[in-house]
Amino acid sequence: MATMRYRLAFIAGLALGYVLGTKAGRERYEQLRSSARQVAQNPAVRNTAETAAQQSRQFAGKAYHVVSEKVGDHVPEAVAERVRSLRAHGNGSGADDWGTSNT
Repeated sequence: MATMRYRLAFIAGLALGYVLGTKAGRERYEQLRSSARQVAQNPAVRNTAETAAQQSRQFAGKAYHVVSEKVGDHVPEAVAERVRSLRAHGNGSGADDWGTSNT
């Protein structure tokens, strides 16, 4: 009898904790989501991200040329063709896979 009472109290405590925890968790999640959206929409953050993306594209282009000069004909044709197709695809669109412009 006493064991059953402890089990019921334990289960009731779990249920109450779950209900209160999910409500508090959801509210905190919404707060974090709202804060992240505000940060992402901040013009200074967007400009910094765009600058970083542009610099990384420039660095990747330079690295590509250095590596291709050193590797030369040692790259399998399938890999070289894939790189050419990716470069052609990237140059033809206004945005890359990250949603930034190719400016």
